[in-house]
Amino acid sequence: MNASQLVFERYEKKYLLNSRQYEAFRKEADKHFHMGEYGRSGIYNIYYDTPDFLLIRRSINGGVYKEKLRLRAYSVPEDGSPAFVELKKKYKGIVYKRRIEMNYGEAFEYLGSSEHISGENQIASELDYFFDFYKYLEPQMVISYDRIALTGNDDPNLRITFDNNILWRTDSLDLRKGVFGEQLLADGMVLMEVKIPEAMPLWMAETISRLKIYPTSFSKYGMAYKQLISDTQCLARA
Repeated sequence: MNASQLVFERYEKKYLLNSRQYEAFRKEADKHFHMGEYGRSGIYNIYYDTPDFLLIRRSINGGVYKEKLRLRAYSVPEDGSPAFVELKKKYKGIVYKRRIEMNYGEAFEYLGSSEHISGENQIASELDYFFDFYKYLEPQMVISYDRIALTGNDDPNLRITFDNNILWRTDSLDLRKGVFGEQLLADGMVLMEVKIPEAMPLWMAETISRLKIYPTSFSKYGMAYKQLISDTQCLARA
């Protein structure tokens, strides 16, 4: 199995913006950021969890340590399309992301089997340990969205992303089946993530304050799970 590994460590701060806030913030941000080669993209994820959603329940119930496992692609994939198996951990506000690149079909098969790839690299060993620890991980939710990604003109490690058209579903749990599902955000709302290695630039902090943009602990998977539970409870009462 051919796999390459990547490691990321950074702070991530999230904000929900209405259309007015988004337009005003982009006007200022475009003076300091540029859109790279992959500035506009679709992002497609399968989240893996236990049958009783233990990972996401632990995450939304608080605590200083959170972890998620997902399979990610940047287009609706075919078997040979590039994809990433990602293990994302958050501890005291710092995000640690380990990921391995594989062909989508290969990655989908690996995550659905008991096959191990421990001999290839350290991240593969961490993934195998994760599967052994939780034992009954399976695909639980597909989440897709449109993203605009900006990179700092002076600091390429400073990034901002804007996500909208966030869709989730708990059926057809294979990214090859296309893009569809329930909307996660209200019309006109945008999720902004500021990804910074250290401190936020002063101009950005001042702009966020002036526009009355407030931080949020928003998790796409967490919010979609809450919607799922709410929908299930409504059906049970009907």
